[in-house]
Amino acid sequence: MGQCAQDTARKMLGGCPDIGSFRFWFADQRWEWSDDAAAIYGYAPGEAEPSAELLQRHLHPDDRERVAQALADAVETASPFCTRHRIIDTQNEMHDVIVIGDQLFDEDGAVVGSAGYLIDVTETLEDNRQETLDDLLPDVIDARAVIEQAKGVIMFVYGVNADQAFRVLRWRSQETNIKIRTLAEQLVADVVAMGGALVQQRTRFDHLLLTLQRRVTPGQPVAD
Repeated sequence: MGQCAQDTARKMLGGCPDIGSFRFWFADQRWEWSDDAAAIYGYAPGEAEPSAELLQRHLHPDDRERVAQALADAVETASPFCTRHRIIDTQNEMHDVIVIGDQLFDEDGAVVGSAGYLIDVTETLEDNRQETLDDLLPDVIDARAVIEQAKGVIMFVYGVNADQAFRVLRWRSQETNIKIRTLAEQLVADVVAMGGALVQQRTRFDHLLLTLQRRVTPGQPVAD
């Protein structure tokens, strides 16, 4: 993947840090990733299928054993996991990433895998060299939580799936040049203020979504 295409894929995320989603099934060790996750590794949509071998090759050599152990523990205990490590993309550039995996359930409620997010915090760390990943992790988790809340609202109102809901947020982030987290926080606050009238006021919700930037507090950071 060329550098221009890679940069375009990153800009489409609509904010910093870059974030992509993934799913991992324990039984057959099968991976799926979103186009955004692939872009963090340097791949164009559909260019590469994720696998244990592919992901292992991209891991920084010093982090391979630790990440492998964290994943093995998650499979053995069927529990959520979180790792902080480095990857090397197709352009041989290193990225600091955080991976947050939650339980993936089948129709019977059994844990069959892990689903979560890959978050590229490289630029964040470069801008905050005095901060460590441990300092940043709570903020990243908080950001994920509010984004999930906003996605849930969009899924409920429009009847779309989680990926489509995230794309709605990303679209608004692109259009307004405001970070996804900031828009998500404002949307959740607006919906709470509406109370039980949300379902009956679909048109009102459309208006809220399309005018989020007007209610974002001045001075909040915008997307890069």
